[in-house]
Amino acid sequence: MGLPYTRKEYMGGVPQPKITKFSMGNPSGSFNAKLELVAKEEGQIRHNALEASRMMAGKYLESNLGAQNFYMVIRPYPHIVLRENKMMAFAGADRLQDGMRLSFGDPVGTAARVKAGDTIISINIRSDKVEVGKEALRRAAAKLPIPTRIEVKVL
Repeated sequence: MGLPYTRKEYMGGVPQPKITKFSMGNPSGSFNAKLELVAKEEGQIRHNALEASRMMAGKYLESNLGAQNFYMVIRPYPHIVLRENKMMAFAGADRLQDGMRLSFGDPVGTAARVKAGDTIISINIRSDKVEVGKEALRRAAAKLPIPTRIEVKVL
């Protein structure tokens, strides 16, 4: 995967992560079950994939349970800055660019690194609504680039 590139104070123009909220729902509710979306492999998850999975799970939970009947948290934070050496793709572009010479790249986005066994999304919910939570995490997992599994813990 290469070395992480995280020191934003030394680089200019790093885009902000697209994730608007890392937690949704009711943090002070009384819930007796916890569902976790756990990574099976290590990998990088881009900030727009994390936001897409948060939106899918949050929308499903709010429409089926209401905003006060769950608490969902996105666990990893996208610290890693992704760079791209943009290449031009049109006729005559070979005269305008240098190929791999000085190919460090410009910042294009951020990503979070996860290891196998790391929790990506956790949902606190009542134990009679576990199936709704499982479906929300299944929909969220479809937006992520790494294989995941769902763990259920009854508190």
